Amino acid sequence: MPPRKKRNSASPVSVTDRIGALPDSILYHVLSFLPAQAAVRTCVLARRWRYLWRYTTGLRIVGLEEEGDYMVKDLHKFVEHLLILRERTDLDTVQIKFSEFCEEDQPCVNLWVRFAVMCKVRTFTLHISDEHLYLDDLPLVSRHLRTLDLAGVALQKSFLDFASCPALENLNMSYCTIFAGKVSSRSLKHLSIYYCSYGLDCRIHISTPCLVSLKIHHSSGRTPFLENMALLESAHVYLENYCKDACLNHASGIFCGANNNACRNCVPIKDDCSRECVLLGGISNAKHLKLLSGSKTFIFARDLKHCPTFTKLKTLLLNEYWCESPDLDPLACILKNSPVLEKLTLQLFPRYKSFYWTVAGPTHKVEMKGSYSSVEGPAAISEHLNMVEVKCNVVDEKILKVLKFLTAFNIRKLTNNTFLSLYILKLAFICGE
Repeated sequence: MPPRKKRNSASPVSVTDRIGALPDSILYHVLSFLPAQAAVRTCVLARRWRYLWRYTTGLRIVGLEEEGDYMVKDLHKFVEHLLILRERTDLDTVQIKFSEFCEEDQPCVNLWVRFAVMCKVRTFTLHISDEHLYLDDLPLVSRHLRTLDLAGVALQKSFLDFASCPALENLNMSYCTIFAGKVSSRSLKHLSIYYCSYGLDCRIHISTPCLVSLKIHHSSGRTPFLENMALLESAHVYLENYCKDACLNHASGIFCGANNNACRNCVPIKDDCSRECVLLGGISNAKHLKLLSGSKTFIFARDLKHCPTFTKLKTLLLNEYWCESPDLDPLACILKNSPVLEKLTLQLFPRYKSFYWTVAGPTHKVEMKGSYSSVEGPAAISEHLNMVEVKCNVVDEKILKVLKFLTAFNIRKLTNNTFLSLYILKLAFICGE
């Protein structure tokens, strides 16, 4: 019997380190997306990885996700050694995020901020979730910084003067406390101020002549004064009833004004700028506007007394605030001063839903669309207006009054979710005729 042949054993599978085969420059970039602790731990993977973490193009000084809440003191020693041992290479991004801090931690965080600036950081993020951390009252000096994203910090006068940051284009401030009378930058293009409070009893001036887009969600203190923004493309402004520019005696669209019975908020302060526009003058060059307000705030109503002409305005979105006055004067005034307006949107929802739909977007049940008829409409309305949208949850007396006002726009297309709404809208147009 012939001997059996031995079966050939399978050849061993060659394991290729595809990631390790990438060029160093790419690995530096990849490691930048990891928390700094995880990036340093890669030094044990292989000999080639031993020092790669020292050259990353970005730093993420944050707590690891599985550790839950994190404090500055938890990473204090680690960050100290990290900053000492890493090479002095330029940084594209630096991200610092913490939940809590102690008062003695503030100098450390301020040192980390200055370290990032020294490394020519282009995008810098500092988010504090708990109390406000005070940043040093010193100006930022950087020819490289392009984006600054701040949350949960206290900002002072010198820090908010960005004259020494000629490349800064994007500034986001959320839940910050501002102890300054002015924010100034000649290079800034995009500005967002969300739920910030103001430590001084005065109007902070926003001086950003090259701004292209603006977002302001104002909830406390006095409304910022906007200086001229000649290059502005779009602006979204929302004023809440809790700010100091809310009339305490407001009722049915009527403000008490500066008379003998005026509430403490309506009495002009020394630098109130009541003889000129606080908001509308600065954004009068915008092409796209969203102007939303709580029913008690009087800034828009006061600005309309000196209403500028919106010579470039193409699209305009307003909420129920503009339709609460008995004679609809605010709505009529802004339309009269928008000679090239092409699209008007009215979002008329109950007041208690204002915050929700500002953040998440409205869920309307009734929507009406129409176009303007220059033959039937008054000469004061833009002849370029080709679309009007009215969105609401229910059709009540206020909606009927607005519809009657809008009959000049010749609304001809209706979209509804219920037959009842369609019937009510039909009655509305009959009333309008």
